[in-house]
Amino acid sequence: MSVLHVNKNNFESVRNSEKPVLLDFYADWCGPCRMVSPTVEEIAEENPQYLIGKINVDKEPELAQKFHVLSIPTLAVLKNGNVISQSAGARPKADILAMLKG
Repeated sequence: MSVLHVNKNNFESVRNSEKPVLLDFYADWCGPCRMVSPTVEEIAEENPQYLIGKINVDKEPELAQKFHVLSIPTLAVLKNGNVISQSAGARPKADILAMLKG
């Protein structure tokens, strides 16, 4: 499964997903975000049991504010519409998978 680009128009359907959701808050100009992006895409391809979304904080500031994103990259995991884990900064693949497994 590929990464879904999340915006305010499709956010509710993403939030209400029956699958655990990983949201990657990023910006195109952010170096650490560009380091995390291939890992997030790899997780999406290898793990169809998760819904993986990316949110560009420059294009979707309301969503970034809703999640209290103060620095990027920020990764948030949602289950049943609720944030169960959130972390700022680049993370290795094993840490991201551990967040998803909760």
